[in-house]
Amino acid sequence: METAARGTRRVEVGVVTSDKMNKTRRVEIPRLVKHPRYGKIIKRRTICYVHDERNESESGDTVEIMETRPLSRLKTWRLVRVMNRGAEAPQAGEKSENPVAPPA
Repeated sequence: METAARGTRRVEVGVVTSDKMNKTRRVEIPRLVKHPRYGKIIKRRTICYVHDERNESESGDTVEIMETRPLSRLKTWRLVRVMNRGAEAPQAGEKSENPVAPPA
């Protein structure tokens, strides 16, 4: 018995904007579109919820994601790999490099 050939799955590149959920990441995929009437180029974004089994990505990382079967109400993408690590934000309790001076 032969198995049916599967179609190619969509692969996109985006930036992780939230890593607050366990095994789930919120990824934004930016794109530029031309306004239909005025012709101006407009920034748009697509928001995808991505399954990250090992919690390996963090906020600010550039990731490659692939479309998959629905895993929950919102998750229909899975993490393929982390392409670039984002800038590390200071954690709570750590001092940042540019502290804000108190008002005088």
